[in-house]
Amino acid sequence: MSSKLGILFVCLGNICRSPTAESVFASKVEAAGLSDQLRIDSCGTQNYHPGKPPDGRSTVVAAQRGYRLDQLRARVLRPDDFETFDYILAMDKSNLRDVLGICPSTFRDKIRLFLSFASDLGEEEVPDPYFGDGSGFDTVLDLIEAASDGLIQHLRDEGKCA
Repeated sequence: MSSKLGILFVCLGNICRSPTAESVFASKVEAAGLSDQLRIDSCGTQNYHPGKPPDGRSTVVAAQRGYRLDQLRARVLRPDDFETFDYILAMDKSNLRDVLGICPSTFRDKIRLFLSFASDLGEEEVPDPYFGDGSGFDTVLDLIEAASDGLIQHLRDEGKCA
């Protein structure tokens, strides 16, 4: 197990929301000078796109805000993720149920909705933009940026990061 605190973002197929969260959070962590303290990854609850890059629409919208997704590749949630990550953050309630459904009881306290770190938004879920129009990808980025800031603040408040 790594000595770094592990953060894992989870959505359905790991090509839209969770890789966006991985990239945005990593960028904000770097800007905050915390990269040496955290290990960040993303995955999907379903193995729909193994080894594939993020959705092109996610990549384009993220790039417009200065985030790179092109180096990421989809993977599915693995049994060892429950042990090796300290925070397992689901994008929506459906994925939260899926993750909890396969999680050993000893690790359930690691799992929560990502937007719980941005409670002031009044939203609980990052909506899946895959089947919608292009505007959904901007909405996803707005929510993820806010929750990323909240997660960094939470980690500092809890003394898990300097």
